[in-house]
Amino acid sequence: MNSRVIQLQTTQPPRQFNDVEPVLLSDATMLERKNKLLERMREERFDALVIYADKEHGGNFEYLTGFIPRFEEGLLVLDKSGHATAILGNENLKMAQHSRLPVALKHCPYFSLPNQPMDNEKPLSQLFGETGLSTMSKIGLVGWKMFTATIADNTKFFDLPYFIVDAVKNSTHAELVNAAHLFIRGDKGARTVNNANEIAHYEYGANLASNCMLKALDAVEPGIRETELGALLADEGQYQTVVAIAAAGQRFEKANLYPTYKQIQRGQPLSMTTGFKGGLSSRTGFVIADESELPENQKDYVDRVVKPYFGAVVCWLENIHVGMPGGKLYQLIEEVLPKEQYGWHLNPGHLSADEEWMSSPVYPASNETLKSGMILQIDIIPSVPGYTGTSAEESVALADATLRQQIAQEYPALWARIEARRSYIREVLNIALADDVMPLSNSVGYLRPFMLAKDKSLTA
Repeated sequence: MNSRVIQLQTTQPPRQFNDVEPVLLSDATMLERKNKLLERMREERFDALVIYADKEHGGNFEYLTGFIPRFEEGLLVLDKSGHATAILGNENLKMAQHSRLPVALKHCPYFSLPNQPMDNEKPLSQLFGETGLSTMSKIGLVGWKMFTATIADNTKFFDLPYFIVDAVKNSTHAELVNAAHLFIRGDKGARTVNNANEIAHYEYGANLASNCMLKALDAVEPGIRETELGALLADEGQYQTVVAIAAAGQRFEKANLYPTYKQIQRGQPLSMTTGFKGGLSSRTGFVIADESELPENQKDYVDRVVKPYFGAVVCWLENIHVGMPGGKLYQLIEEVLPKEQYGWHLNPGHLSADEEWMSSPVYPASNETLKSGMILQIDIIPSVPGYTGTSAEESVALADATLRQQIAQEYPALWARIEARRSYIREVLNIALADDVMPLSNSVGYLRPFMLAKDKSLTA
C-alpha cells in the first residue's frame, strides 16, 4: 500500500442511478427475521423480549413489525413461542393491523403526546401481566443500545424510559437482562446479516444518499447558501437517518447544527453529510480550485491529510473480505494511518441498516467475523491539529459468491448497478476492489478535496 502513488487528477465523475424504485421487504424475509430472533432467544433461554421504540430508536421494533411509532412510543412483547403483542399509543393503534408480524393489540395512552385523551387507561404493569410476563423467568429488555463498558455489568444497563422498566419490574420476578445484542451484535445479532431482498431494500437509500451528495458537490459555488446545499441533500421525501450537514467555515456557531442562510465563500472549508436507510454519504474539503488557494498554514493539506486518508480508504476496500476478523481490519487501518499521527479514535467501519450506526465489529482485538450479508460504512475520521478534515464515507455490502449469485438472479437491475460501480472503482479510481465488496452507493472511493475543481479526484 505504501508503494502506491496517490494522485489528484482529472477523472470522470461516478455515474448516478436515478429513478431507482424502493424494494419492499417480502413476507418471506419478515418471517426469516422473526425466526432468526427466536432462535437466538432459545440459545440464551429468554422467555420473552420487551422491545422499545420511538422515532429515534425504532430499528429493533421495526425489524419485526415493519413500522416505527413515529412521534409516539411503542412496545413489542415477543415471547419464545413467537406470539407477539404490540402496546401502542393513541395515534398508532391503527398500525397494529398493518404490522408485518401478526400482533395482539393493547392500548397504552401513556405512550401518546402530552394532554391527549387517557381513555382505556390501565397501569402499564397490568398490561405486562396480561401478556404473561408474570410467569416468566428471564426477560430481555431491548432499547437500541448494546452497552460495551469494560468496568460495569452491561446486562443491567437499560436504555428504555424508567417508567417502562419500573412497570416491568412491578409485573414480574423474572431476571431482567439487556438483550439488544440479540439484534445488533456483529457476530451473533439477527440484524447484522442481510439476505438478497434486504440488501436490495437498503441499497435504495445508499444510492439515494450518494446521488444527493454528488448533486450537492456539483452545486458548490461561492455565494450559494448552506440551506440550498442542504435542500440537495434531501430527496424523494425519505426520512434521513442523520442530521444533514451543509456547514461552511466555522461549525457549531451558537451551538447550531443545521444549515443556515450563510453564503459559501471561496477558500472556506465545507462539510456535507446526508444519510437514508441503508447508507450515508459524507464529504469534507475546501471551496477552492487548486492547492495555491489553500490557507498559508495548510499548504501541505493534501499530502499531510488527504492522501494518507485516501490511502487508508483504498486499503480498506482492497483488503476487507468475508471471514476477516474485525480486529484484523482495525489493525490494518492503524498500520497505514496511525492513530497517534492522524488522530482518529472511533471505529474505522461499522454496521448500518435502518439506522446510520447499528454497531461495529471493527475494534481493537475484535474476534467478531465479518460475514456475507453485512452492510458496512467506511467511516475513518482523521483529525490532525491545525488542518481541515477530509471524508469520503460511503456504504458497501459484503457478499460471498452464493449471495452475489442470488442478487444477480433475483435483482438483475441492482446487480447491474453494482457491476457498474465496481468497474468505475477499479478502472477509473484504480482501486483493486475486493471481490467480496459490493458498492451500494455510487460514490464509493470518490474524493474531491477541492470542491471547485469538479473534474478532479484522487486515484490510487
